[in-house]
Amino acid sequence: MATDYATSPFNSFSPTGPVGSAGVDLSQLFISPSLAYRVNENHALGIAVNLAYQRFRADGIQPFTGYSQSPNDMTNRGYDSSTGWGVRLGYTGQIMPDVTVGLTWASKTYMGKFDKYKGLFAEQGGFGIPSNYGVGVAWKATGNLTVAADLQRILYSDVKSVGATFDINKLMAGNFYGSDGGPGFGWKDVTVGKLGVSYTTGDWTLRSGYSYVTQPVQESQTFMNILAPGVVQQHISFGATWAQGKTGELSVGYTHAFKKTVKGSGSIPQGFGGGEADVHLSEDILGVAYGWKF
Repeated sequence: MATDYATSPFNSFSPTGPVGSAGVDLSQLFISPSLAYRVNENHALGIAVNLAYQRFRADGIQPFTGYSQSPNDMTNRGYDSSTGWGVRLGYTGQIMPDVTVGLTWASKTYMGKFDKYKGLFAEQGGFGIPSNYGVGVAWKATGNLTVAADLQRILYSDVKSVGATFDINKLMAGNFYGSDGGPGFGWKDVTVGKLGVSYTTGDWTLRSGYSYVTQPVQESQTFMNILAPGVVQQHISFGATWAQGKTGELSVGYTHAFKKTVKGSGSIPQGFGGGEADVHLSEDILGVAYGWKF
């Protein structure tokens, strides 16, 4: 996730004048060694260790350094990285000849701190990855057609630097950025619903899907989410896989996230000039993958 503003949207709040460009850049990598055990012909259990690496940088948020417990470690520090781990458990069961269900749970991924940004993120640079759990069902409607549905819950409140709200009263009371009680981006826990279909014909498998998520960004929290406007709620996707004999397959996919706008309500405190911050986002994703068997 990255944002890049040629001119900082926070310039008008800066006591020292324009600060130039602004934005954030967050990248995450997961490697998950896993073990599966087939209980019997119809039921299986799995466990995986999520090994995670993440990299982050932030620029152009100098107007907030007066509210940081470590002003020199809040912005424009270049890239910092952290590593950590968590656990995922899973179950699949064929409960009827044409129906399979699945359950999944992932713990919070406990990450090392971003020391260069201990003046930005709550808990002195803490930035873990939230836990989640879900249930899914797949129905093999015909020999070629499968319909699947998932329901997932993501607990952003697990991570204070993401879930804690921006509250000017708490800032004034000394709960500065970077402190244990400091503000985050105010993201709420969300529920994600997904529906997908897969159709196989010859060497081809065609797929389509739809996803809807409840809104994580509250109207009162749009101010800081100018940096991270993750407000899209609806995705639609299309894809296909072409099997090349018994050893290889080529897959392509396209996803569009429909534009969503969240209008601020009481979002910019009077101490920062008042008014409202409206944020919006849309996305297009194209993926290509090749897989093979040895």
